Amino acid sequence: QVRLVESGGGLVQAGGSLRLSCAASGRTFSNYNMGWFRQAPGNEREFVAAIKWSGSSTFYADSVKGRFTVSRDNAKNTVYLQMNSLKVEDTAVYCCAATADPWYRGPSYYSEWRNYDSWGQGTQVTVSS
Repeated sequence: QVRLVESGGGLVQAGGSLRLSCAASGRTFSNYNMGWFRQAPGNEREFVAAIKWSGSSTFYADSVKGRFTVSRDNAKNTVYLQMNSLKVEDTAVYCCAATADPWYRGPSYYSEWRNYDSWGQGTQVTVSS
């Protein structure tokens, strides 16, 4: 497993932006496909975005498409989530996750949190109105 540590969360007004980072250690980062998930109090864990090990392919939940961008820098062992036009309903704890499963399994596979092996502790994002 790979160790993951998120940072960059905080309090922001609606319409603002934040960039989350997820730093990996312990294994070869470029072997892993990465995902971002979020969970608000009382809600189930929700898929946000995923990115292929090479960075050449991504996909998003419909709720964030066009507002969020996932990227990675394998030289820095880091994956990012740029969040723009934030809404109150984006408030949640955001976690990154890693899996070495092949990317060809597609969006339905990578949007399922049970298919990831390693998780960070999460970072709180709070969007105020």
